[in-house]
Formats: sequence, C-alpha cells, structure tokens
Amino acid sequence: MILTEMVNKINVNRRRLGREPEERRLMWADKSVFYQIYTLGFCGAPFANEGDPEEEISRHRILKVRDWIPHIKKLGADAVYFCPLFSSDTHGYNTRDYRRLDERLGTNEDFRKVCRALHRKGIKIVLDGVFNHVGRGFAQFQDVLKNRENSPYKDWFHIDFGGNSPCNDGLWYEGWEGNYDLVKLNLRNEEVVSHIFEAVRYWIEYFDIDGLRLDVAYCLDRDFIRRLRSFTDSLKEDFFLVGEILGGDYKVIMGEGMLHSATNYECYKGLHSAFNSMNMFEIIHSLMRQFGKEPWTLYRGYHLLSFVDNHDVTRAATILREPRHLPLLYALCFAMPGIPCVYYGSEWGAEGDKKNGDPSLRPCFDKPQWNELTDWISRLAEAKKNSEALCFGEFRSVLLTNKQCIFERKSEHERVMAAINADSEEYVAHFDAGCGTAVDLITGKMHDFGGGSHLPPYSAAFWKMEK
Repeated sequence: MILTEMVNKINVNRRRLGREPEERRLMWADKSVFYQIYTLGFCGAPFANEGDPEEEISRHRILKVRDWIPHIKKLGADAVYFCPLFSSDTHGYNTRDYRRLDERLGTNEDFRKVCRALHRKGIKIVLDGVFNHVGRGFAQFQDVLKNRENSPYKDWFHIDFGGNSPCNDGLWYEGWEGNYDLVKLNLRNEEVVSHIFEAVRYWIEYFDIDGLRLDVAYCLDRDFIRRLRSFTDSLKEDFFLVGEILGGDYKVIMGEGMLHSATNYECYKGLHSAFNSMNMFEIIHSLMRQFGKEPWTLYRGYHLLSFVDNHDVTRAATILREPRHLPLLYALCFAMPGIPCVYYGSEWGAEGDKKNGDPSLRPCFDKPQWNELTDWISRLAEAKKNSEALCFGEFRSVLLTNKQCIFERKSEHERVMAAINADSEEYVAHFDAGCGTAVDLITGKMHDFGGGSHLPPYSAAFWKMEK
C-alpha cells in the first residue's frame, strides 16, 4: 500500500511538472508518414535571391511539387513538410518577408495551387516556421540600419547602437548563435509577435496549411511558444506543432500548452550509429529510455518526429558503412514509437555528405526514382499507418544482441513485434512470442514461432500476432 501511494504521488508530481503527456485526443500527425522537401533546392532555385524578381517569379518553380504528388502518394506519405518557402536572402532561413512566397519559387497563388492539389489527394501540409531570426534583408531591419535610433523597429531586435557588427553596420545586433546573416528577433516585443501571428493566420487562411515545424525551437522564448500554441488552436482544429531540438530534454518545448512534438535527434544518431558499430544496444537503450514502461522514462505517450536523415545532416545512404543496412535502418525508424519522416531523394538511396556543404544535401532532382528501396519504404509506410500498435502501442524490448533486436509494440487491440537482423549470417531467435503464428505486415507472409524464428541475413520483419 505504501509503495502504491508513493508511485501515485510520483505520477501526480510528474504530470504537474510536465513529465507526462497532456491529456489530448489523437491528432492526424500521430498516425502519419511525413515527406520532407527542402523547397529551394528541390525546385532548382538559385542559391542567392539576387536576380530580377519578376524574371524569377515567372518560372513558377514551386509548381514542380504537383508533378511529384503521385510519387509521394505511392510512397505512402500523407503529409509534406516544406522547408522555408518565403522570401529570403539565400537559403530560406534568413527571411525577408513572411507573407510573400520566395521570388525564386513563384507566387503565393502558385503555392496555393500546390496546397489544393496536395489536399485533394489527402496529403497534409506543414511549413517551416522560422521565428527566431530573420535575414538582413528583412525590411524592418533595413529600416534600423538606415534610421538607427529613430527607427520605429529598433526594439524588434537586440540592438546596441554603441557597438559594431562584423558587417561594419555601425551598430551591434544579436545574430543566431553568432551568425550575423541571421538577425535574432525580440519575441518579447508585442509588435513582433503580432507580425508573426498575422503571417501564420495568413498561411492558414490562404494556403490552408495543417501544421508548423518550428526552426531552432530550443532557442524560442517559452512564452512565445505557449502563445503560438493557443493562437493556432483558436484558428484551426488539429493544427500540429513540432519543434526542432537537438539535445537535452525535449519537454522544454513540448507538452501541455506547448508544442505537440519534437525532432528525435537522439534516436537519429542512435539509428545509424547502432548499425555502423554493430551495436543494437545503443538504439534500443535510447528507445527504452524514451518510451519504456518504467515511470521514469521520458516521452512515453508522445509522438516524436523520427528520421534517418534530413536537410542538415549527411544522407543515410552515405553515412552507413554497409549498404545492405539501409532498408533495415528504415524498418527500425518506422517500427519504433514516433512519426516517420522521409527526406526527398533518400527514398531511392540518394547520397550527400555534410562535409561538402549544405547545398550538397539539398539538390534538385529532375524527377523521382523508384527502386527496391523505394518499394520497401512504401511497404513500411503502409504497415505503419494501418497498424494501431505501430502508431500508438507501448514499447518493450524482447530480444537484444549486438547484431539483432526484437521489440514489441502493443496497443489495446493489437500486438506487433519488429525483428531486425543486421548480421551477414542467418540468426535463429528463441523467445516467448505469446502465440504460435503471426503475419508479417511488410510481406504479408505467415510466420511460425515454433522451433525458433529464423531471421535471414540483413532482414527485417513486422510480425502481427495472431489471436
């Protein structure tokens, strides 16, 4: 009785401190597969926004996305996350105008057509919300540079008129993590907050977007995050907010009254590192730490954004030492708790190395490709979306060696075991499955647990237990 009372007290305190997920109904994103597009690169836009604006707009590059919708749909993705779309100096994260589609991509009406085409196919739309900083070309910052203390926008930023910047502006301003092409906004200024919120309102009302991914959310003012959540809740039911965070406790930005989700960088690292070091303990221990059944686990009940690569990191096909591990990497990503996100081009094994610069990670492909890997990911996506256990089930490690892992995802009505063999040799797994047979959600084949489960070399399976 004393132990029960102690556990109950701990759980109450965890909820009070934000250690438990908020009580909320399930969202569309919780059972979705995302497809990420770095839009400027995808569309083949020039790196810098220095050309003739009218000439660039006339190219209507953003309309290319419509040609890829059949591919996105066939892949099994039902949400597209677009990296920055709005007018910027260069790479999209140095915004000039939150309400104008980047001139290199086309017009607002062009993107509206893209959104309508995606929605007609049942695909949700998530945009990059870059609210921590803007570019030097942002009109209000240009006004400060011109009018200094007399500028009505001087309090929109963190300015010291007695200093100087590396750009020799005759004043100092705070740049994001020392990058002076990214001018940090003062999110405690009501005019700034209003400016951003009205842009978000416009995106929802004109483009009918379904969510935002907040860039460098770990840097954002916490009160701003709370206000943004309340604001978007008031505008659109089921509006999804996910924040970029690289490390530490994700609950500083995620939880009741804050963001719904966060980027799972811990498991991103664990995924490829576990295969490269042939040490499945690394990723499984991270998953147990995050989603295990013990009361101290960090994110049980949350749906974090899972990925094997993105626009900021070396592509999976490049970072893995053994190419035959690539399908297994995706299988693990889709089977673990979270919302899987596929980066454009990586679904057919495109390569790109961070050491060659960000543009090498963000290329333009003339058209999508389809190969064995793409087909495999499409089957993983269908298995994930159609499985209650894979979307919402609890996590439990069942068998773990350096080269193999089997874990269970169990929901109210379904139980699925994910099995991975990263070895070049067959592995026979002996464990108590709790039933005699299962169907593999990836292949549709029946599996018999009698006499041990035979895992071929470099293989993965999602066994749905037969009742």
